[in-house]
Amino acid sequence: MTPFLPIRAGLIPALAAAALLVAGCATSVERIETGEVKDLSGAWNDTDSRLVSEEMIQDVLAREWLTDYTRQHKRQPAVIVGEVRNLSHEHINVNTFVADMERALINSGKVKFVASSTERGEVREERKEQELHAREDTRKPMGQELGADYMLKGTINTIIDVAGKTQVRYYQVDLTLISLADNGKAWVGQKKIKKLVKRSNLRF
Repeated sequence: MTPFLPIRAGLIPALAAAALLVAGCATSVERIETGEVKDLSGAWNDTDSRLVSEEMIQDVLAREWLTDYTRQHKRQPAVIVGEVRNLSHEHINVNTFVADMERALINSGKVKFVASSTERGEVREERKEQELHAREDTRKPMGQELGADYMLKGTINTIIDVAGKTQVRYYQVDLTLISLADNGKAWVGQKKIKKLVKRSNLRF
């Protein structure tokens, strides 16, 4: 029979603390709605990208340039999204912001949308393949692309203000709609976001 070993004083609290530490290290995952706002760090996030793009696209489509162009040319203008430069202090996935703008433009039904230079390159390669391998009645001819009338491009900037454990993060998004015919600026838009971040362990 195994002899009973007395438990040393203080061992039980130590074991309990170790169990709590292990439990605290466990990963917890909760599924949330993609449209739900969750600001964790105060940095630029998916909500900022979606709201800024939707608001700015609504503004550009409500201005006089669109009605003037449609009246003069008797058709919808073709728009392409150019470069959006990240000049901020943090890493921002500009591709998601551009995709949000493209979706808002296409879904508006007020303009025609032209594929980006990267997308056009892939489509052109497909046309070359069709010239060699596709049936004649299904081939898509070269030289029939829709040329863009306007290019939308812009920048994302930040200003970070820190005092102790409090931080103010200021974002400014500037977009410009440029006529490809004469380089004239048809619209200039600006959206600002300011966030106050307070943390007991905030580090910069």
